[in-house]
Amino acid sequence: MTIVADDAVALAARRSAHLEREIAENPARFRVLTGDRPTGPLHLGHYFGTLANRVRLQRLGVETFLVIADYQVITDRDNVGNLTDNVRELLLDYLAAGVDPATAKIFTHSAVPALHQLMLPFLSLVSVAELRRNPTVKAEAEAAGTRAMSGLLFTYPVHQAADILFCRGNLVPVGKDQLPHLEMTRLVARRFNERFAAGVEVFPEPDALLSDAPLLLGVDGTKMSKSRGNVIDLRDTDDRTAQLIRRAKTDSQRTISYDPDRRPEVSSLLLTAALCTGQPPHDLADDIGDRGAAALKTLVTEAVNEHLRPLRQHRQALAADPDYLRQILAEGNARANQIAEQTLHQVRAAMDMTY
Repeated sequence: MTIVADDAVALAARRSAHLEREIAENPARFRVLTGDRPTGPLHLGHYFGTLANRVRLQRLGVETFLVIADYQVITDRDNVGNLTDNVRELLLDYLAAGVDPATAKIFTHSAVPALHQLMLPFLSLVSVAELRRNPTVKAEAEAAGTRAMSGLLFTYPVHQAADILFCRGNLVPVGKDQLPHLEMTRLVARRFNERFAAGVEVFPEPDALLSDAPLLLGVDGTKMSKSRGNVIDLRDTDDRTAQLIRRAKTDSQRTISYDPDRRPEVSSLLLTAALCTGQPPHDLADDIGDRGAAALKTLVTEAVNEHLRPLRQHRQALAADPDYLRQILAEGNARANQIAEQTLHQVRAAMDMTY
């Protein structure tokens, strides 16, 4: 896990509170870039952790870019897997959750070549030592063991900078562990402006919108992860959801209480129900009382299925129209290409490369 200094997190939190007020007053001045790797369908943790916030920002009037980062699939894998299906599943999850393709630009990495041309000048602006110090790169190097780290994974922070800066994104929703990545993007923007543009702002230094997203555990009581198979996918059926929650880990105490430090598994289930129902987790715990884990799991199952029912119905309807899905992605790719070409032209002009 990435460790970020407390003072940096506190500073980002104060700045985020200010940004939220600015967004409410003038959302049109902001442009958000965020996205996901297409490695499988999104789950409940994604939904409450990031996806619902993206929809919120878009509905407030913030211009939104969503990258389906297909090139990033191979940062730490030997093959791409079933990439076409995974891209489709991710697109369905976005749309079903409320992302509006009429205003959001949804695009794939591989369809925007001008974005990746920014990598060359951007890589010249950072040192190998700076990349090695990046917490995610360090963590991946430690986790790799005897497996060699790919060059793509090593330069991932710069690739992420290109994702954000190609569209001049100035607002990036992040968790506290992702703050070092955004600082790399700010560094690249600042150095480009100083070294190649004589101090003229070609790229803005994007702000972090720090997320206070809740931490939900997987049904086995460990970190929620697709690779662990401990997640509730947004596309799961009611029966599949019930099956997963029935096997969720709890503890031996019969009386249900919300105590994240001493009862993390029970508290995570209560938090899940609270997020789905809008009721405080303490109140839900009091309602269950001494009826035990079975009553808790019944409550959570009903809350999750009820909350996700409209999303799942919408998703099913969207899946029945593959031409519409292809059209959305084609339009998003076209718009991203247009913006990337404009940005690349300005970069070439700044670097005296317009021959």
